[in-house]
Amino acid sequence: MTTDSPRLLIYSQDGLGLGHLRRTTLLAAEYLAARPDASVLTISDSPIGQFFTAAPGHDFVKLPSIHKVSPGNWSPVRLSLKFNDVLAMRAEIIKTTALTFEPDVLLVDHMPHGAMGELVPTLEAIENLPIRTVLGLRDILDAPETVRRRWHLEGAFEVLRRHFDDVFVYGSQDVFDVAAQYSWDPELSRRLSYCGYVCSEPALLSAESIRQRYLGDRDDTELIVAMAGGGADAYPLFDNLMDAIPALTAERKCEVVIVTGPFLPAELQADLRIRARDLPVHLVSSVHDSLSHMAAADLIVAMGGYNTTAEILSVGTPALLVPRAGPSAEQTMRVSRFAERGWLRWLSPELLSPQALATSMIDALTSGPEAAAGPPDLGGRVRAAELLHEQVEYAVVPASSGG
Repeated sequence: MTTDSPRLLIYSQDGLGLGHLRRTTLLAAEYLAARPDASVLTISDSPIGQFFTAAPGHDFVKLPSIHKVSPGNWSPVRLSLKFNDVLAMRAEIIKTTALTFEPDVLLVDHMPHGAMGELVPTLEAIENLPIRTVLGLRDILDAPETVRRRWHLEGAFEVLRRHFDDVFVYGSQDVFDVAAQYSWDPELSRRLSYCGYVCSEPALLSAESIRQRYLGDRDDTELIVAMAGGGADAYPLFDNLMDAIPALTAERKCEVVIVTGPFLPAELQADLRIRARDLPVHLVSSVHDSLSHMAAADLIVAMGGYNTTAEILSVGTPALLVPRAGPSAEQTMRVSRFAERGWLRWLSPELLSPQALATSMIDALTSGPEAAAGPPDLGGRVRAAELLHEQVEYAVVPASSGG
């Protein structure tokens, strides 16, 4: 459509996580930085609502929350309703929002058809409207055989073929070739653009002030920062880390900051707090500026989510990653590929134990950073925003005459 105020509508389905919402919030901010007169509306279903600070011009529509129990199997998070009733409600909210907002561009995050096909009615409703439709994919979705099977079964390939003009991959073809790995035909492959990895702006706070907060003037003490995104599945890592700290501190003087994430269940947070009392451990649920904490650390211990790994690469702090064991193979695939290039170290989740974790942390602190092959492309935030503005005609508003 032609408008004097660019409008971007984002669909972001995140379940019990923060990754997709984090990435789309960054993209929205960059889109608005290029056109401050624009409006961005994000449709999302995070149980904690608008978690990240939004740029001026960016607002949110909250869907009833659902989460994936297993591939193709979803359930409501809070409502005591049948899932199909919640799904129908969500589909209607999405369609009504799209038709009322009248965007120039619809950016769909991760799933071309939406959770259990909820986006299809909207795509059909806007099919003949002058709205550019873009699918945004993180670098790796899941194991190739899993994605191919699920997309065929759920009709995602047909939805992509019929309804989408472009596909942005927030990653590098050298790390993971989406079209080849997921068996895209030439027609679909021509719609694909690799943008590079999406990560935040440089740290807002001083890394030195964070080190001062936790270490004081102890120059002989190292700072370890452990984090795991939203934290819903972070307990195995933090549990082993707690038990690894005595062996770690026997070899190195350390203070450990654990950022549990807002979705780590309260009873598990309480368990960690009790165990941390006699250890050099500081527990916080979340931090305002994760990049500053990463930059302040001598070592980052984390899981292998997209945003965490991209931000680790952007700050350059040595990192030890322990990807989650499942249900998706995404984290293991990403972390192993990054480790092959010398961008970070990793410990397989099958090998996770307090002793293995302690040994790996000591090795990382002793050896320093790995010799990296070549820097990753971290320009995804800017490049994707540029592409979102391309091929859309905005009306030029005449400058008002003075006097």
